[in-house]
Amino acid sequence: MAAMYQAVYRRASSLFCRLHSTYVRKMRYLNELKEDDSLCRQAQTSGTFYLFHNLSPFLQKVGKKYLVPQLSAAEMNRILEKFKETKQWIEKSVLIGCSDEHVPHFALDLGGLEKSGIESELKGSFTDLRKALFIVDGKDSPLLASAQSLLRWHDSHQYCSKTGQPTQKNVAGSKRVCHASGITYYPQMSPVVITLVSDGSRCLLARQPSFPQGMYTALSGFCDVGENVEEAVRREVAEEVGLEVESLRYSASQHWPFPSSCLMIACHASVGAQQAEISMDSLELEEARWFGLEEIVEGLKRELRSSKQDDGSFLPWFPPKQAIAHQLICEWVKQQTS
Repeated sequence: MAAMYQAVYRRASSLFCRLHSTYVRKMRYLNELKEDDSLCRQAQTSGTFYLFHNLSPFLQKVGKKYLVPQLSAAEMNRILEKFKETKQWIEKSVLIGCSDEHVPHFALDLGGLEKSGIESELKGSFTDLRKALFIVDGKDSPLLASAQSLLRWHDSHQYCSKTGQPTQKNVAGSKRVCHASGITYYPQMSPVVITLVSDGSRCLLARQPSFPQGMYTALSGFCDVGENVEEAVRREVAEEVGLEVESLRYSASQHWPFPSSCLMIACHASVGAQQAEISMDSLELEEARWFGLEEIVEGLKRELRSSKQDDGSFLPWFPPKQAIAHQLICEWVKQQTS
């Protein structure tokens, strides 16, 4: 009997902890905001706003740091009034999260207003997202990336693909509805595999012509329809560098908003040391080559501005720590040195 009571108590305690978990309560609150337009509209009056201008986030430089300011609803209304716009602009915002204290966060694009005027008023600047992701605090990068992706999706999905009629976003911006056809559209992400190939003692990195000078990274490519992750990795490696993957393992994933909303699925792949001769697809890549441990370790210490040599050439350098390719490379180094 005592054992039965203990089991019931453990189950009840577990349920209580789950229901009172900060994370669980936050996720349920966000879901309520997405499903209830009136509740979300009310939340806009007490929430905070991240500003964008034509999809570029607003940053403020304080000393050597770049901060992502959050404007209160009152500050947001003041800005709109100053530029002679109505509070209805707030309806264009999209819900992107909330704090543990249930303060909702919204993103709003002010692309129709004068950029320089807003920058002067708020003492900051709208910065290209590619740059912003690497200069702001690490906790802000995912929020800016997801905010831009959602704003971009709404901008490019204003009409129904079946009827051609305008679609209407809900208040939270979690979906768009075509009332003529009844079709509901939801934001989608494209899966992309990014793979660090190794032959045991070396890893393979490549570069495209569009990359900054000297930068090398892991191989990547979109998954084809009907393909699983393993098939996509094997195909991409075969297509781009002419190697056959013997084994692979999953590492991690990362949302990446370029060129659109992508889910980067990071993997390590192994090829046979006796079959490691690269046959590069020159239509996809500018260069692909093997790197030894020492060269990788040195490359991780460099960045673009420190890689240029006196003769104008560039020493190899790798994506910064915010990129999942950097994580893959560091994991490989750790494996080689353990």
